[in-house]
Amino acid sequence: MASTRAAIRYATAILDLSNSKGVSEAVNNDMKSIASTIKGNVELSTFIQNPTIKVEVKEKALLEVFATVDNVTKGLLHLLFENKRFEILDVIAAEYSKLFDIMNNVEVAKVTTAVAMDAALEAKVLAKIATLSDKKITIENIVDPAIIGGFILRIGDQQYNASVANRLQILKRELSN
Repeated sequence: MASTRAAIRYATAILDLSNSKGVSEAVNNDMKSIASTIKGNVELSTFIQNPTIKVEVKEKALLEVFATVDNVTKGLLHLLFENKRFEILDVIAAEYSKLFDIMNNVEVAKVTTAVAMDAALEAKVLAKIATLSDKKITIENIVDPAIIGGFILRIGDQQYNASVANRLQILKRELSN
């Protein structure tokens, strides 16, 4: 919990700094890249979390892995080096993106589908989203074959379930009554 609070403080400070320099969107792209790279790379994640590796080595490696990031993002990496807090980098990156979206009135819609979304399904989902939210929406597609077909849409605390698995469950309940 303390690491989350610390991550939020870092993310807030970096967002304020990137706003003042007019690079908040570029830094948001960096943060999304950092979060997905760490999440998708077990070796990198283990390397960052390893307390026996010197922070100098971690900073040098991260600056090589993320060589093209904005100077504000490089500043964050150096600050984490100074404070020996590289282990919360992925949490900071995720928190930054959340704060950036809130600041820009953007909401993430999580859409679970049995297979990757095609243009036709995305159009249906966007039409449904328009009835649920007046914010700008970005879609995050989660593939789960267990829903069989259709989609499950989650925006904030609202959920709309148009999955085949859900319809079958309803039909099963009605038949058993």
